[in-house]
Amino acid sequence: MRIEVLSLFPDMFAPLTQSIIGKALDKSLLDFDVIDFRQYSHDKHNHVDDTPYGGGAGMLLKPEPIFEAMDDLTAAHPGPKRVILLDPAGRRFDHVAAKELAKADHLVFICGHYEGYDERIRSLVTDEFSIGDFVLTGGELPAMMMIDATLRFVPGVLGNAESAATDSFEDGLLNYPEYTRPAEYRGMAVPDVLQNGNHQLIAQWRLKESLRRTYLRRPDLLAQLDLDKNAQKLLREVEREARTIVAPDD
Repeated sequence: MRIEVLSLFPDMFAPLTQSIIGKALDKSLLDFDVIDFRQYSHDKHNHVDDTPYGGGAGMLLKPEPIFEAMDDLTAAHPGPKRVILLDPAGRRFDHVAAKELAKADHLVFICGHYEGYDERIRSLVTDEFSIGDFVLTGGELPAMMMIDATLRFVPGVLGNAESAATDSFEDGLLNYPEYTRPAEYRGMAVPDVLQNGNHQLIAQWRLKESLRRTYLRRPDLLAQLDLDKNAQKLLREVEREARTIVAPDD
């Protein structure tokens, strides 16, 4: 996979050369570059923004630097690519979107700043994404989050391919609780079911605890799922158990 980012602050992307993504770069599973589109400005002060036509607060990114950066990028790497604009009006980025983007050979992220973009920039774009209903200073942090989430699904990036397959949201549920050694620590013990070696019971326990965690923390996710009979039975048990919990005295 090839990923390019158009940004005014390329140094912000240094963390992406570390950890799992750094290893993917070392193994040539990923080509990654950050392009400072300020170098495509047209005046001696390197302005990439200007006031909006019709008046209003703030500044907008000018079209020329973005278009010309894309011209050079396309000349160097022709072929299909998904060009992603980070924008509050975009589609909400989630687990499904990350898996979808991981199938692409070439991704380009455009990171904005200031109050927004000249509308003509959108003509370059294939996808618009938002990471939530809040405003950040620029698109760099959302781009890094999206890149990290997406690369987890690129074959060979994770040392163990099952890691992505057992992540939260993979089956629509939050992940179950997990434990490692020691079996007891400061009075907190690993559940017996995880130590008995019965993989069928362990699978049932994990499914039930995923359902429990989702029911208690993200019940909205359950409404989107088509649970099989076994999962429905376990969910009813979770609901009964939740109703029997006695609230502590004030």
